[in-house]
Amino acid sequence: MNKPLSVGVAGLGYWGPNLARNFNSLPSCQLSALCDLDEGRRDRMHELYPQAGIFGDFEEMLASDGLDAVAIATPVASHFPLAKAALTAGKHTLIEKPMAASSAECEELIEIAESRGLTLMVGHTFLYSTPVRMIAEIIAKGDLGDILYINSQRLNLGLFQKDINVTWDLAPHDISIVLYLLGHVPEVINCQGNAHITPGIEDVSNISLLFPGSKFATIQSSWLEPRKVRQMTIVGTRRMIVYDDIEPLEKIRIYDVRVDPPPHYDTFGEFQYSYHYGDSYIPMIKQAEPLKVMCQHFGDCISKGEKPMSSGEEGLKMVRILEACSESLATGGGPVQFGDDV
Repeated sequence: MNKPLSVGVAGLGYWGPNLARNFNSLPSCQLSALCDLDEGRRDRMHELYPQAGIFGDFEEMLASDGLDAVAIATPVASHFPLAKAALTAGKHTLIEKPMAASSAECEELIEIAESRGLTLMVGHTFLYSTPVRMIAEIIAKGDLGDILYINSQRLNLGLFQKDINVTWDLAPHDISIVLYLLGHVPEVINCQGNAHITPGIEDVSNISLLFPGSKFATIQSSWLEPRKVRQMTIVGTRRMIVYDDIEPLEKIRIYDVRVDPPPHYDTFGEFQYSYHYGDSYIPMIKQAEPLKVMCQHFGDCISKGEKPMSSGEEGLKMVRILEACSESLATGGGPVQFGDDV
C-alpha cells in the first residue's frame, strides 16, 4: 500500500481552512503542515489538526520532513514567489485561482514544474462540480442543439479585496466554466467596470466574450449586491439550461423552449417567429463537494503522473484572459483581440 501524500497548506484565512479540511478527509492524503503569518489563525488551526506541524515561515514548512506537496491559498501577489519556492524545493504544487499576477509568472512556474517533473495545478474548483460536469455532458450529446450564448452572474456584498479587482477575484470561476462548456478560448474580449468603494479597484464589472462561430458569453461580477447570486444560463437552439449554484438540491433546470424563425416569407406581414414551449425538468444530481473532488484529483495526478484537468497551462490561459480584461478596462471597454494565436 502506498503511503499517503503528505500535504501542507499555506494561507489559513478564507479559503485555506477549506483546503485543509478536505485534504485531511482524504484517506490517500495526510495533512502534515499548516502555514500562516497570523499567530491567531495558526492557533485555531492547530486545535483542529494537532497532528500537523504549524509554521509561521513558508521556507521552514518546505524544509519540514517528508512533505510531498503544497497547496497555496494566499493573496494573489504572493502566489508566484511561494509557488516558485515550493517547486524549486521539489514539492508538487496546487495554487488557488488566479494562478499568478501575470502570464509571465505563470509561464515561469510551468517551466520549473516541467523541468522537475512536478505536478502543477490551479484551483479552478467548478470544473470539479457535478452540475457543471452534467451540463457539459448534456451539451456534448447535442440535447441543447447549438449553443448560442451563455450569461453568468456572480454577485454578493463583499468580500472586498485590496490587491485585485472583482474581475480577477470572482470572474475566474465563470470564465473557467464557460471555457470548459464551449471548448474554445474567446476571439474578442470586452470588459467594463467601476470602482465605487476603493479607488482604482473595480468592485463591479461586465465581461463580454466572443467565441468562434459567433457564440457569445457575458459575465457580471459584483461585490456590491444585496443578494448572493450564483447563476448561469446556457441558451441553445433546441433547449436551455439555468444553473443556480445557490440552490441546495435543484441546481440544474432544463427548459424545453426555443424560438424558431420562419423558414421563408414573402412580405414583412408574413414574418412570424414560432415560439416552442415545452416542459421543464430537473435532473437528479449526486451531490459531492467540488473542492474535495479537486483535492483528490490533485493527489491522483501526482500518484499516476498525469496532467491535471486544471493544469498550469489552464491557469496561464485564465490569467491571459484576465490581463485582456484589464487591458479592455483601461480603455473603457474597448475590444481586445484574443485567441490561440494572439
